[in-house]
Amino acid sequence: MQDTIIGGCDRMRYQDLFFEKGSLFLVTGGAGFIGSNLCEAILRMGYRIRCLDDLSTGKYGNVEPFLDEPGYEFIEGDIKDLRTCMDACAGADFVLHQAAWGSVPRSIEMPLFYCANNITGTLNMLEAARKQNVKKFVYASSSSVYGDEPTLPKTEGREGNLLSPYAVSKRADEEWAKQYTKHYGLDTYGLRYFNVFGRRQDPQGAYAAVIPKFIRQLLKGERPTIHGDGGQSRDFTYIENVIEANLKACAAGSHAAGRAYNIAYGGREYLLDIYHGLTKALGVDIEPLFGPERAGDIKHSNADIGSARAYLGYEPQWSFEEGIAAAIEWYKENL
Repeated sequence: MQDTIIGGCDRMRYQDLFFEKGSLFLVTGGAGFIGSNLCEAILRMGYRIRCLDDLSTGKYGNVEPFLDEPGYEFIEGDIKDLRTCMDACAGADFVLHQAAWGSVPRSIEMPLFYCANNITGTLNMLEAARKQNVKKFVYASSSSVYGDEPTLPKTEGREGNLLSPYAVSKRADEEWAKQYTKHYGLDTYGLRYFNVFGRRQDPQGAYAAVIPKFIRQLLKGERPTIHGDGGQSRDFTYIENVIEANLKACAAGSHAAGRAYNIAYGGREYLLDIYHGLTKALGVDIEPLFGPERAGDIKHSNADIGSARAYLGYEPQWSFEEGIAAAIEWYKENL
């Protein structure tokens, strides 16, 4: 197995992870931010990739670089269609289910679609994985499932009232996955992502994540808008840590299945501090605008990653400071 070298960086080598030669990984949402990074990492490890994406939020540009790679297959298809999910899971050893629509504000505007895509789509994938005898089903959940629970750090098993349809969809995914482990013997592993950032994250659009959006606007000389007073805090998590978590979940034992795990670095960064750090790193002097708080947003977020360490062997290597420096360099070269 080859070491993983992604984006010119060899920090994460995954040298202790070995899967059967010729293993096939199905990555849903593989044309998206997280999915395309997973595809790249696994290809560099020497395994086969099948990417499923309907290109509704993913980009063909994230698929195109891999089309000539041996062992890479792209299926343009929709997880809301069970037949498509069945075909995509045929022969797959591992499913890394990343396909979903994100954004808390957008989910409040489109609750029926979020139910159909994020809940029914995930249920289709679970059923297809079961029927096609997939070994492991790893899926993306979210820190949004903690809702209004104020206690920090956020710990699995201590969740509050959900604040958005997006959060509802992710919590429903976790419950369905548990049922598939309990009743059908499908090993499922939920990964509650905490504010992932890094290369290929889309900086454009009304629902763009805050870090790439700020970087793009500052590079263009624009004044970014901070929703609220900037006092909200997040456990920002660099993409390399998320790649590690997905692969270690694939290698985990059945005793760790049927659970959801916090995937973060375990830090806490305040939005206003991040903004001023970005202006300094980019060499610009631009004051932000301040807008109203967004409905459904959680004020503070910080993860206890003890369960992921204990059950998955997750040991995140990239701090926020290291990740943001790498992200800035990537956006400078690619925007």
